[in-house]
Amino acid sequence: MPQDSLGRIRALLAEHPVVDGHNDLAWEARERAGYDWERLDISRRQATHTDLPRLREGGVGAQFWSVFVPARPTGIAALTATLEQVDAVHSMTTRYADDLALATSVADIHRAWAQGRIASLMGAEGGHSIDSSLGALRMLFALGVRYLTLTHNDNVPWADSATDEPVLGGLSPFGREVVREMNRLGMLVDLSHVSAGTMGDALDVTEAPVMFSHSSARALCDHPRNVPDDVLERLRHNGGLCMVTFVPRFVSPEVCAWDLEASEAAAAEGIDADDSTAFAPFVEERRHAMGAPVATLDDVVAHCEHVREVAGIDHIGLGGDYDGVDVLPQGLEDVTGYPRLLAALADRGWSDRDLAALAGGNALRVLGAAEDCSREISARRGPSLARIEHLDGQPD
Repeated sequence: MPQDSLGRIRALLAEHPVVDGHNDLAWEARERAGYDWERLDISRRQATHTDLPRLREGGVGAQFWSVFVPARPTGIAALTATLEQVDAVHSMTTRYADDLALATSVADIHRAWAQGRIASLMGAEGGHSIDSSLGALRMLFALGVRYLTLTHNDNVPWADSATDEPVLGGLSPFGREVVREMNRLGMLVDLSHVSAGTMGDALDVTEAPVMFSHSSARALCDHPRNVPDDVLERLRHNGGLCMVTFVPRFVSPEVCAWDLEASEAAAAEGIDADDSTAFAPFVEERRHAMGAPVATLDDVVAHCEHVREVAGIDHIGLGGDYDGVDVLPQGLEDVTGYPRLLAALADRGWSDRDLAALAGGNALRVLGAAEDCSREISARRGPSLARIEHLDGQPD
């Protein structure tokens, strides 16, 4: 990176730190160390994509930590695993209190910055985490979770996923009630992972801005996890946010095609792409034997420019998905990559105002709008007591 660009971006990030929408370090801590922060000591550089020194180097001022659990198992097992993820983030922020501060609001984020700490927020990745219970949703909110991704890779009983066979065509009546209750709470509705039908239904129902915590532009890479242009256009009117992700198969058409071929080859050998213990080694062996295309920082730049063009500069952010994938684009290999991305956009004519909005300004606005909406809705209605078996006609 040229020194003049580096200096400009460092100065900008000192005033307008990155607010990233999605990072899977908590699940990595489970897999690598059983949530033992002694064994995975992020105060020093680790084999993960994320640790405290590199977050500082990358200009990250606030991070939504994903409290992810796989789409299977479901039910109470998923809820229990989600609570363990929440506990891990609480433990992490306690252990590293000199560097991290648990945050649940815009005011908390600014307070953390004033103290020289990185604000730590949480997002639950998948509606299976609430076991079709609005009470469970409220308890996750009480524990600090500030967004819920309505689905992960599989459908939930009340919403269709982007990567499953459609059942409902979008949201069920109970799914619409989930969105309404999230609005009342001030919990952001995250539409990454959901089907186009679910996106449309959620936008029809919501009274607050929505977010895509880690999705890119479908017009540039035709993967169902990405956002179609008509939905990006609706973000202008909704006030919402598309946080561009760095996942190679979502930003590079060549990687997307290779990934699809690998999934089909695995299926032919009886390997489920959702079974990471079997699928990941299969893909790695295939990559070693046959080679594979690579995504680059320029691919992500193209998605940022497209989202800005279609949705507008006030509706774009960043959701890297670090520690949620094995391979990342060249130039964005770990959380130190944000300044390189911003410098590349600056070289393409993005103003400091544009870069500040992308880095975190838009995310702060959307979180603040959800808080404002919550206050207004809470003044006119209380907690919903709806149950899925009543709204959707499912057996008790």
